[in-house]
Amino acid sequence: MKQIARLTLIAATAATLTACGNDRQATTDSLHVPDVQAKSTWYVNAEQQVNAAATRTVNHKAGAAKNVILFVGDGMGVSTITAARIMEGQMRGQPGEENQLSFEKMPFTGLVKTYNTNQQTPDSAGTMTALMTGVKSKAGVLSVSENVLRGDCASSQGKELTTLAELAETQGRSTGIVSTARITHATPGAVYAKTPERNWEYSAPTGCKDIAAQLVEFAAGDGLDVVMGGGRRNFLPTTVTDIEGKSGKRTDSRNLVSEWQSKYPQGTYVQTKAEFDAVPASASRLLGLFNSSHMRYEADRKNDFAGEPSLTDMTSKAIDVLSNNKSGYFLMVEAGRIDHAHHAGNAYNALSDTVELSRAVKAALDKTDPAETLILVTADHSHVFTIAGYPTRGNPILGKVIGNDSSGQTEAQPALAKDSLPYTTLGYTNGRGFADYGTTTDADVRYANPVDAGRKDLTAIDTTQPGFHQESLIPLSAETHAGEDVAVFARGPGADLVTGTLEQNVLFHVMAYSGGLLP
Repeated sequence: MKQIARLTLIAATAATLTACGNDRQATTDSLHVPDVQAKSTWYVNAEQQVNAAATRTVNHKAGAAKNVILFVGDGMGVSTITAARIMEGQMRGQPGEENQLSFEKMPFTGLVKTYNTNQQTPDSAGTMTALMTGVKSKAGVLSVSENVLRGDCASSQGKELTTLAELAETQGRSTGIVSTARITHATPGAVYAKTPERNWEYSAPTGCKDIAAQLVEFAAGDGLDVVMGGGRRNFLPTTVTDIEGKSGKRTDSRNLVSEWQSKYPQGTYVQTKAEFDAVPASASRLLGLFNSSHMRYEADRKNDFAGEPSLTDMTSKAIDVLSNNKSGYFLMVEAGRIDHAHHAGNAYNALSDTVELSRAVKAALDKTDPAETLILVTADHSHVFTIAGYPTRGNPILGKVIGNDSSGQTEAQPALAKDSLPYTTLGYTNGRGFADYGTTTDADVRYANPVDAGRKDLTAIDTTQPGFHQESLIPLSAETHAGEDVAVFARGPGADLVTGTLEQNVLFHVMAYSGGLLP
């Protein structure tokens, strides 16, 4: 009897579960998405994005990429991307938050861990070494192993690493470097130079070569084909005055510009935008040094003494010249001054230069075939740059926080902190702190004034002006890098390999594998 009762109970339970299942199915079938939902712009746009993503094709066959372009936004952390996205949208008359920078539309995205082998929060030399060589190294060193002692020439001997540019050159590809910083600075320097000290830009101890000399003497293949950026002073002796009336830095009497011209008699050397504009796409080799030191911030270019091309201009020209090689090319493009503006505590220039990077990426996307060109956009590290408060939708990203009332409507006046003072959406955890120069855009001017950290009364100050420098909490001589992951965006052969959270040096292997650059 017990067995019969048990079987009866099992059968009844099964019947009940079946009925519940049928009811659940019936309930699901009767559901529908109401028009207020289905016709929402948010709903329609999201549905279109998912459908488009479902049709993506991937090609991660080794060597599928004829060309490889690496864009590096120096210091372009995720908060910088977000704020620049909003700023660009607001420049177009939109609320801003819904906007996308050009590279945010690329089909594949990942996260990148940026630490150096000896620092949680990295510097550009160690991070770019990871991107260029496939191994992580110390802060302050360029394309040498982590076993060297920084600043010790002897310890670096025999520990030099092979870079992507060398691999490309030895395969008959063309190579190019573009930067708005000095071309001998850490990020561009790691492409071609090998040194235990990033600051040896124009001089080095006996037994080591300075970075500028290594650029001109770069021996892989037939040498670098396109080099454009700032840093003219590091190629000229102290006895020579350049087009800006500034003397060179070299004390060894070498004029590296003249040496480059002698080495490449068919090459073209330019110093101004007018000279740059005159360079034809058919040029075989190009060296452009457009400033004695770093190139201007994008907002300041029109005030430059000799005139400078934009990052977009240089990127487009570099692709034109490099494309003359039917075997393909490797190009590194750095928006170097995003980093410098953050160090100065000036969000306006940091975001303006990020928007210009977006334009440069768009130019590259438009000029290249996604079937044969791998494009990566990433950062070497981030900054202690924050987006805070509860500003209402569309609030000026550079402005003071204006919140919403209890019904969700925009307040009439800026929100006040517990000290009864207004505050900005954007700020820095550390750095030089507050400064207000109105319409002045040169962020570097901040370094001529004392550190002024802490809270200020911003009631009567227009914080959206180019010369406004955000408040900081911790007083330092300069704002610092941050240690969180940065983003990487990709399009082209091998782009799908960048998904997930990656060590920074993995991106070298993505580029080398996809470009068929490894022996």
